[in-house]
Amino acid sequence: MATIKDVAKLAGFSITTVSRVLNNDTSLSVSYETKEKIFQAADKLNYRKQTVRPQVKNIAFLYWLTDKEELEDVYFKTIRLEVEKYAKKYNVDLQIFKIGQGINVLPKDIEGFIAVGSFSSKELDYLKNITPFGVFIDSSPAPDIYDSVRPDLNYITENAINYLIEKGHTNIGFIGGTYHNPDTGLEEMDIREIKFRSYLKEKKLLNEDFIFVHRGFQVENGYNLMKTAINKLGDKLPTAFFIAADPIAVGSLQALNEYGIPIPNRVSVISINNISIAKYVSPPLTTYHIEIKELCKTAIELLLEQKLNKRKFVKTVYIGSELVVRKST
Repeated sequence: MATIKDVAKLAGFSITTVSRVLNNDTSLSVSYETKEKIFQAADKLNYRKQTVRPQVKNIAFLYWLTDKEELEDVYFKTIRLEVEKYAKKYNVDLQIFKIGQGINVLPKDIEGFIAVGSFSSKELDYLKNITPFGVFIDSSPAPDIYDSVRPDLNYITENAINYLIEKGHTNIGFIGGTYHNPDTGLEEMDIREIKFRSYLKEKKLLNEDFIFVHRGFQVENGYNLMKTAINKLGDKLPTAFFIAADPIAVGSLQALNEYGIPIPNRVSVISINNISIAKYVSPPLTTYHIEIKELCKTAIELLLEQKLNKRKFVKTVYIGSELVVRKST
């Protein structure tokens, strides 16, 4: 059985420091990084594995998506499951609230929150009035007040375009969804489309006729948008498409296959997320892998920094991505 001495040796700190951290001595002033190294060493050695972390209570998980939105995009379901998993691992007492309940059901005595989805100005004001501690996943609606962790979609979009250009493509299309503004109720241009337009314009390769967008990130949307592109453009169909998310790309591949358009010999397809089905579609999808586990783990850690380490400044963290090349390009 591991001892405090064993943990101290592995972590590289004194026995006294390790003992005080593991016993949640609130009078001890050490950095969050020091605490995390000690907790990791204790976990590795299985030292009091279930009790080494102090419990952080009364944290709200604001899951601001409908059941339909979760069903249509496995990305968000995975985030929900990973947040719940890491909250348990880090001993964070998490209570989930959903968009259908409304922001007013949120107790005014919560001590912090993790949030996913789109929030109106009124909802953000409500949060600001009840807690200074919070982390948004996949968006940064209040970067001057709350932390956020998200994939760098601007970088991914630019990198995808560069990849396609390097492969010899100059006629590049875009298929995607829209951003629903909760303040106005209107559909607005998504960050990926904004970057796609600006970067291709900079490269003098932008063609407005090659852009197809509709609300929703589901498979059906991709299928319908690609059918529209095929019927509208005919022989002038782009030689490559950058697609905003894997579910849309799956539908787009279905349409291309249905019309007998060879992939990638006639049209190459590249997407984002690397959901599990991406490797099984025909042909297997080239896509950017977003490490959702790291997004959620980082969100929990950011909240703990605020609560336990009393960090005063705000952080926005971008998680890197990896291009997984398959047969669709």
